[in-house]
Amino acid sequence: MPQVALGENEHIESALRRFKRKVNQAGIFTDMKKNRHFETPAQKRKRKEQAKHKQRRRHQYQRSYRASNASNY
Repeated sequence: MPQVALGENEHIESALRRFKRKVNQAGIFTDMKKNRHFETPAQKRKRKEQAKHKQRRRHQYQRSYRASNASNY
């Protein structure tokens, strides 16, 4: 569990913001959301397949963007 020490003369809002950032980086909320409902094996395969396609599209876009901008240098 992420911990945040409240510094001297530090507002609680800034410490809460740091805590939220650490919790998000630790992946606690995504894990909670993932385990909120039971997921059948078929649903799990479908979700992983969709994530794989999304990642592949993102990498292709980044490669094409880098290739088009490499000629500018």
